[in-house]
Amino acid sequence: MANTQVLIIGGGPVGLAMAVELCYQGIDCILLEQTDGEVADPKVSTVGLRSMEYCRRWGISQQIRDAGWPVDHTLDVAWVTSVGGHEIYRVPNPSYRDRTLPDYTPEMEQVCPQNWFAPVFQNFLGEYPEGVIRFLSRLDSFEQTNEGITAQITNLENNTTETIQAQYMIASDGARSAVRKACGVEAQTFHQTQTFQSVVFKAPELGTQMGKNHAMVYFLVNPIIQEPLRAVDGDSLYRLILKPQEDGTVRDAIEAIRAAISIDTPFEIVSNIPWRLTHRVAEHFRKGNIFFVGDCAHTLSPSGGFGMNTGIGDAVDLGWKLAATIKGWGGDSLLDTYETERRPIAVRNLEEANANLQRTQKRAIPEAITSDSPQGEAIRREMATGMERSGVKREFDAPGVHFGFRYESSAIIPDGTTPNDDPFEWKQSSYPGCRAPHAWLSPGQSTLDLFGRGFVLMCFDSTPKTEKFEQTCQEKGVPLTIQQVNNPEIAQLYERKYVLVRPDGHVAWRDDALPKDVDILIDCIRGEKLLHKTSLLATS
Repeated sequence: MANTQVLIIGGGPVGLAMAVELCYQGIDCILLEQTDGEVADPKVSTVGLRSMEYCRRWGISQQIRDAGWPVDHTLDVAWVTSVGGHEIYRVPNPSYRDRTLPDYTPEMEQVCPQNWFAPVFQNFLGEYPEGVIRFLSRLDSFEQTNEGITAQITNLENNTTETIQAQYMIASDGARSAVRKACGVEAQTFHQTQTFQSVVFKAPELGTQMGKNHAMVYFLVNPIIQEPLRAVDGDSLYRLILKPQEDGTVRDAIEAIRAAISIDTPFEIVSNIPWRLTHRVAEHFRKGNIFFVGDCAHTLSPSGGFGMNTGIGDAVDLGWKLAATIKGWGGDSLLDTYETERRPIAVRNLEEANANLQRTQKRAIPEAITSDSPQGEAIRREMATGMERSGVKREFDAPGVHFGFRYESSAIIPDGTTPNDDPFEWKQSSYPGCRAPHAWLSPGQSTLDLFGRGFVLMCFDSTPKTEKFEQTCQEKGVPLTIQQVNNPEIAQLYERKYVLVRPDGHVAWRDDALPKDVDILIDCIRGEKLLHKTSLLATS
């Protein structure tokens, strides 16, 4: 029998991120993956801004950037009647070579399909003791008792069985999660399920033929196809999304590609796979000592690229809380805050993604849109005006969705007026529950680089008296670092003289003075159940 602190089921992007976060926190874990780990279908993935900050935390952001996407490849998004046909509207985006960092993050998003993403994480985990990842390993059954989880495993390579005993189990086994279903947890459906098909093909000359008119994403706007065609690897590989025929049968891939691309270019079909788009969020993210992350907990439209990134956020939120609990300083209710904090974010991101999807699907497509006539030109011009007015750029430039969420739970102490929740009016804030603001402390060092394995008390007071604060944390086993910052611009950004930041980089508490009863504050932010928190309002 093997023993581990945490057993992870499923080695997709979120399962891998979960294992990386636990290893980063010093927690022993085993990840079971039923396949050999090779990603056959190169799903298009953009590692979002916040996820890249997490990769920075783990020390692998550069590996993601170097995974293979050409730094000089266009990142433009174009709405066209066909590739090589009439262009209706374009959102220009500088290539990674020409792009500059925004002022609110030390990272930028990165195109990284999953066949590149997985090896980066697998190699990272390979630096830990052998056995963190077990490929070709299937979960056959499990039992949850007061002592933890007992799981029965089959090694598919040699057909041997094994028992693994774990304190906790994390299900990252996808939208059809057998673990979640076995736990009796349903997933609420928010919008109608739709069926699509994904055609992956190679067109090695297309980029050269398109030249300066090439784009990373083409949204096809014609009577036959109204779905996206996207560059996968920035070289020769592309993915075309289609709606199947009205009777549900899969459309002919060759005919679809010829309808999507109007110039003569050689191509080769790689795959043609149907898939179902569901909009679901699990009713609960926890059942005892079993937790649900990623697609197991929520599925949402790929429109906007929020899906995988929402799951990576789950992994970081849950990871530090499991570490705190296993190490003994996390309170009795800390793990309950995983669902309290993350489920509302899943619903929020689901609705944002669906809004992007609906914006495309509700667009009327007149037959004449593809014609060279004055009527066709007028239709395209009117549609471009409507696209500008409706804000289609939001789908591809949504920092407020990636950063603007705010946690609310018993482990966070709110104060004053909450920030604006509109993700398109987002700005950095130190309000409790928000991701702590980024600022450069020195060349190459962000304030975000201070946060990770313990709490950090950011001090902007010229004469801080933190002895009692440090002593209380030490007595309760809570890891704490005091960070004195003497930069007035950063002090203004952080808004208060004292800002307490959690291991995940979110603010737990802030004030212009330290509280009289530090015990209550520390018990609250570490998830210890409290009868009341009124004395936190009294400061020294």
